[in-house]
Amino acid sequence: MATTIGYLGPKGTFTKLAVDKAFNGEAKHSFATIPECIDAVEAEKIDIGVVPLENAIEGTVQLTVDYLVHQVRLPIMAEIVVPIQQHLLVHPEFSGELVDIKEVHSHSHAIAQCHQFIHQHLPNASIHYSSSTGKAAEMISERKGPIAAIGNQLAAHLYELKMIRKNIHDFPNNHTRFVVLSKNKECVNIHHPVQSEKTTLLITLPSDFAGALHQVLSAFAWRKMNLSKIESRPMKTGLGNYFFIVDVDQPYDNVLFPGVKGELEALGCQLTILGTYPVYQLDKL
Repeated sequence: MATTIGYLGPKGTFTKLAVDKAFNGEAKHSFATIPECIDAVEAEKIDIGVVPLENAIEGTVQLTVDYLVHQVRLPIMAEIVVPIQQHLLVHPEFSGELVDIKEVHSHSHAIAQCHQFIHQHLPNASIHYSSSTGKAAEMISERKGPIAAIGNQLAAHLYELKMIRKNIHDFPNNHTRFVVLSKNKECVNIHHPVQSEKTTLLITLPSDFAGALHQVLSAFAWRKMNLSKIESRPMKTGLGNYFFIVDVDQPYDNVLFPGVKGELEALGCQLTILGTYPVYQLDKL
């Protein structure tokens, strides 16, 4: 039976682009939201789920992190890093100028990635958020008038939209990290060179005391383990209660990581491995 892959849809999203680039031949199913995609993996309706985790400009996709921590704890099997190019899309019958556009639709992260362009070139446009860039493009294709979507070239092609401005993101080095979630490691076959390996940890601190975070970081520092990311998120149990997501730039081993775990547990912390996995850097989409 063919492997089934779920992604944040509909057609024309950057997640779909990443899935098409990373996988070949599998059956692919779109989901309207990130939680729906993750839930489908948990319920074993699909084998693999691919969802966005972080953008270089806008930061963490908090919905993904919080859902994986608080709702459905699925292991991360791989990370796919892809370049993001945002374009301004309009209905093919639109013949006005940028100043004529009254509405701009897209995902909140896409809007944020193009904030300066919107501010400088679309002074009369109101902002409208959609569940994905693909959904925004789909909506624009069904409505005529002075409205636009922010999305990618695939969305423009699929929905027969006109790109009136290309590469409108504010910063050129725009990339997004997508995580591949699955209960079965054997299902994940990405036919690209592995760029690096990474381990993502969930760390909760005991009741707050002076120097707690410093002691946690010291457990990694003296072992010369490089951390590429550390981010705090609320535990949702009350003000001042946080957990930390930590990315360690190496695969899990049976020496350093157990040592870190034992040291942190001696401090009253809890450490959970969210995944140890390869990282794939894809070319221009």
